[in-house]
Amino acid sequence: MSKIQTLPSLRPPARLHLPAIGAGILDRALPWLLPVGLFLLWWLAARHHWMSEQILPAPALVGQSALEFGSGELWGHLWISLQRLGIGLLAGIAGGVLLGAWLGLSRRAEALVYPSFVALAQIPTLAWIPLFMLFFGIGETLKLVVLVKAVVVPVTLHTLVGVRDAQPRLREAAAVLRLPPHLLAWRLVLPAALPAFMAGLRLALATGWTSLLAVELLASSEGIGYLMVWGRQLFMLDLVFVCILVIGLVGALMDRGINRLDSLLLFWPHPATAERPRGPRLHGWQRLQAALLPLALLALWQASSALAWVDANILASPLDVLRALHQGLLDGSLPKALGASLERTVAGLALGGGTGLALGLLLGLSNRAERIAGPSLSALRQVAIFAWVPLLTAWFGLGEAAKLAFVALAAFFPLFIATQRGVAGLSPQLGEAARVMRLGLGKRLRLLVLPGAAPAIFAGLRLALIYAWLGTIGAEYFMPSDGGIASYMLGAQQLFRMDQVMAAMVLVGLVGALLGTLGQRIEARATRWRTA
Repeated sequence: MSKIQTLPSLRPPARLHLPAIGAGILDRALPWLLPVGLFLLWWLAARHHWMSEQILPAPALVGQSALEFGSGELWGHLWISLQRLGIGLLAGIAGGVLLGAWLGLSRRAEALVYPSFVALAQIPTLAWIPLFMLFFGIGETLKLVVLVKAVVVPVTLHTLVGVRDAQPRLREAAAVLRLPPHLLAWRLVLPAALPAFMAGLRLALATGWTSLLAVELLASSEGIGYLMVWGRQLFMLDLVFVCILVIGLVGALMDRGINRLDSLLLFWPHPATAERPRGPRLHGWQRLQAALLPLALLALWQASSALAWVDANILASPLDVLRALHQGLLDGSLPKALGASLERTVAGLALGGGTGLALGLLLGLSNRAERIAGPSLSALRQVAIFAWVPLLTAWFGLGEAAKLAFVALAAFFPLFIATQRGVAGLSPQLGEAARVMRLGLGKRLRLLVLPGAAPAIFAGLRLALIYAWLGTIGAEYFMPSDGGIASYMLGAQQLFRMDQVMAAMVLVGLVGALLGTLGQRIEARATRWRTA
């Protein structure tokens, strides 16, 4: 009897494991299907001359350029860009930490300074560049100022919320333990604020790298951004491809590095902090206090102009800006330019956001689709948005098609990532309920998936709104046209009409703030059950 029971163990084990081995190989091969397929399509297109070699260089030519320029010139330009990024990060992070800690520790400072800081932060970094160019020229100082502006905003805001929100919970503990101020800061405030600071550091790294590429594309004679412009002007798109690859690799390394640093520093449980913090609610006298700083700055600004401390061709007075704003609204030039920009924003959001929503649903619902396309899309996400400008202008020209493609690309990833994560994070019980009720795909989406993932989707939509507006400003900078608020600013800058430039900056900031508020309202309405 015992011999009969041991017979099954005599069967060859290889057959039993063959399906598992084959499934494992197939699973490991799935992420390579899309990049290999795209590479083969690229090779066929170049081999059969479906597109001009100046528009779509052959893979062999790109590889040859990588070897040629990678021998020294490429790394020299990249090193210059990384040096600029390092200096800007150090200055911006130091300033952001000091300012954020001060605002978080002092309620009076927060009430006085925070509203003015947020108002200035609403104006995108790109919108400041014409003014910065006149103040600082187009040398290294311009790059540093742009970088510091891009970095200091997220670091300040997240440091503020981390320090401020730590205080109510820690005050009682500090009083019981009778901690001196230095131990209070080191033992309690710093650990409580560190998660928020790391979230701000992550945003600062991404926005700093993107802003640096933008300013190098606009005004530089060195750096990886300049090398891309040089290659685009000479129709050397093989060099542009190489630069895009290098920028993507740098972005991936920075993302992996910040993840590693986050895991090393934050080894205790903590809530995720990636949202932009809201300011304090002001009432009565506090609102009057909040108006003191902007009024003082306006008075100083007007005095510097009236007393000729600053050349009026560089810094127009507040009254001149108000006159230019009023005149632009009366003659219709500002509403026309703003309307053209908003049309591009809406069109790009519809195209890019709609595509991101559809792909996010597909990859969230299908593990196989996520295995096939997820790694490739994650790799593309590491490429800073402005790195695509030379390639888009070469493929689509400088017309509306290129602008629409750029804005759509800017709006795509926020909604795609949020939708995919929202759908993938749904409870498995929803799938079981769908099978029990025998729901088709349409009803499953309408009754279970979309309602369950709505908070994540609308949070992604809020970010996509902001990114589409920023993408519109960038598209109009790099692809000049007759219409658009950024094109209006460029034209005014060339005529040294700084009053018109600054009037347009005011409108850009107001529209950005309105779009952010609209996105927050939509998100709050979609997730109102969380406030109960």
